Order: sequence, then structure tokens, then C-alpha cells
Amino acid sequence: MIDNAIITVKAGNGGDGLVSFRREKYIPRGGPWGGDGGKGGDVYIEADPHVNTLSRLKYKKEFKAENGQPGMKKLMAGINGTDLTVSVPKGTMVFDQNNNLVVDLSENRQRFKLAEGGRGGLGNWHFKSSINRTPLKATSGIKTETLELRLELKILADIGIIGFPSAGKSTLLNALTNANAKTAEYHFTTLEPNLGILNTSKYLKNADDLILADIPGLIEGASQGKGLGFDFLKHIERTSVLIHVIDGYDTVENIISNYEKIRNELCEWNKDILLKPEILAVNKTDLTEVKENEAEITKAFKKQKLTPIFISAAANINLEELVKELVKLKNEFDIKAQKKAEKEKLIPEKTLFNIDNLPNRRIIFKSDPNLDQNFSD
Repeated sequence: MIDNAIITVKAGNGGDGLVSFRREKYIPRGGPWGGDGGKGGDVYIEADPHVNTLSRLKYKKEFKAENGQPGMKKLMAGINGTDLTVSVPKGTMVFDQNNNLVVDLSENRQRFKLAEGGRGGLGNWHFKSSINRTPLKATSGIKTETLELRLELKILADIGIIGFPSAGKSTLLNALTNANAKTAEYHFTTLEPNLGILNTSKYLKNADDLILADIPGLIEGASQGKGLGFDFLKHIERTSVLIHVIDGYDTVENIISNYEKIRNELCEWNKDILLKPEILAVNKTDLTEVKENEAEITKAFKKQKLTPIFISAAANINLEELVKELVKLKNEFDIKAQKKAEKEKLIPEKTLFNIDNLPNRRIIFKSDPNLDQNFSD
């Protein structure tokens, strides 16, 4: 899965204005007739629901919109350049060269103008006056700049499933959703995040479907790049609620220790993740050894003010209880997020590159070999 890319974008240059004069039979002094240059094409970036990764940007890194055409005779403006759209997956974040966030494409079909095409130059008819009836100047079109941008894809999921390898994360994802994630009894079976849609109507009435993501690569030292490293830690940041899957087929001491190790890695990566609502799901309760240790595991987590839910992803045990708690926490999270958004002032997004920030056009002086000598200023 390709979730990072560096690209360059350039809006189209504006076409130059034209110096021209009307020369027709019986119209010896037709006056200036040069048209304006066409506007350069804009560059947009759009979240496309049919695009899942940034892999196509691995091979195509330069995106240039079409230039505007020069002005023409008979006061005809040049043709505007065609706009260009860069299609990326939902969840793509765009950063400039200073690592400032430009836009976060969090919704399908969300569209943002990265660079505005240059305005076309003015034809010489703009400079006609009572004292200058034969203007020999026009303006050039605005020349645009090339921008280097960094794109980063962070999966947008409502629920993140985390835990040590082989805890049963992928099995739980398959049990709750329509996903078909690969499962096996060895570490690092999952090498990239898997997504699935949870149809909550099977368990609750009037509940919205939820997108679940199985986040791989969490081991001790992941925040420093160990194992699959921090490539997938960033995907956890975009989730609303976490399901922390614990392998119940272990000693109570190891269960508590593994839970704390994962929490420490999340803290090292981003402390804000620890503020997310979390469900502690102790898996493999269908096994006799796990069933016998439920009371002891519950007591151990109670000291940390945590109440685990004992489930079996393979045997579909207590999944309804898990989903009900999941929906409850998600609704509470959404309410808090909405209140927070209402308090914050919304700042309108601005185009990254705007031609108004550039200096004025330079003047083009041009003589016309067909200029009527009797036509004076």
C-alpha cells in the first residue's frame, strides 16, 4: 500500500496580449485590434471514491495545467487553458514544502484548488486613449510557479482495531464486517490496514453503519520504527473509537503487560490517541483456559479502572455486547466532537497559489510592420 507521495503541480501560464491594428479596405485608421490572452488552467485536487491508494503517483509526479493561448486579431481573446484535477483517495492530507497542512480531504468528492492559473495579458486596445490612438504595447500573461507538495494518506475509519500480532484483530474484523482479511497463526499476517463495514442494524435499530480498520504492526518499539514501524500508527489518529484486542490465551501478568506496552507505544507516537474512547476486548474466551481466568483478568484490569468484554471472534461469542458498547461510545464521541466544532471558528480554505500574490505584468512593446504611417499618436 502506497500512502506517501511527493508531487509537483503547476497551473497554466496566462497567454500574452496581442499588439495588432485593424487593416481593412475603406478603413485606413481602424485602430488597435489586439485581443487579450487566455487564462491559464487551474490545478485541483479531489478525493475520488474510486481511488484507494496513492500508488499511481509513484510513477506520475508532475502535474501541469494547460497554458492560456495568446490573444488574437479582431479583439478575440486567446483560449483559456484546460483545468487539471489530481485524483486521490479520501483521507489524503496535503502538505506544503514547510510541512504546513494545506488541506485534509476527509470527504468523497471534496475538491480544493491547489494553484490558480495565470490571468491573460491585455491586448493593445486597452491602452487606446485620446492622446495615444495607436498604442504599441500589450501586457504579458501571468507566469505561474511550480509547487512541491507532500501527500499523506491516513485511512478514515470510525473504529480502529488495535493490539499485538496474533491477538485476533483480523478475525474480529471478518466476524463483524464484510471484510475478508487474511488470518493465520503467525505474527505479521496483516501487512497493511484492512477495512470493513459493520452493519449495526443486525444488533441495534436505527444505528448507522460503521467503518472498521484493522491496524497492523503494533509491537513494542513500533513508535521508534521497530517491526512494521510507524507506517501504520498514523492511521489510528483518524479513528473515533478504539477496540483494543487482547489475546486471552496467556498469563494474567502478560495480558496486563501487553496492554500497557501498546498504550505506551501510542503515547510515544501521539498522546492525544490515549484520549480516544477505548473498548478492551479479551479474545479467545471460547477456550477453556481463558474462560477459567475471566474473573482473575477482570480483577487485574479493575485496578486500572477498566472493564473488559470477553469475546470470541472465531466463535462469535459476545459480539452483540461489543457492538452495542461500540455504538454507544461512537455516539458519545460524535456529540463531543460536534460541540467542539461549534465553538471553534471556521477559517475558509484559501488557494495555495494565487496569482494576486504576484507582481504586476510586464509591458510588451511591439511594432507593427503594417502600421499606417499617416496614423499618428
